[in-house]
Amino acid sequence: MQRTKRNGAEVFRITGARMGLAEDVRGRQRRYVISMGVRTLSVIATVVLWNVQRPVAIVTLVAGALLPYVAVVIANAGRESAPSLPSHFVPAPVHPALETGNLKESSDQS
Repeated sequence: MQRTKRNGAEVFRITGARMGLAEDVRGRQRRYVISMGVRTLSVIATVVLWNVQRPVAIVTLVAGALLPYVAVVIANAGRESAPSLPSHFVPAPVHPALETGNLKESSDQS
């Protein structure tokens, strides 16, 4: 977020700002809880399917064993990087300046 002065007032552009820290933490917690919920379902499916469909039960067992690692890695991933587009800088409008020669000629003619 950058600021520039325009007519004496500061103008802020936050289009490219990152999300707030509380919102970021809340999103990480939500992803972790969802991953742990899937893991719990995998472990329950392993117990239920062990004597019925052993190959499926082994797959759910492996998923239940790997999901905690994946959930922690996802939850501990760093904050997102600030987007580069659109530009954060709002340039001030350029007004053409009068030349001094033109000013004297116009004032002499009046």
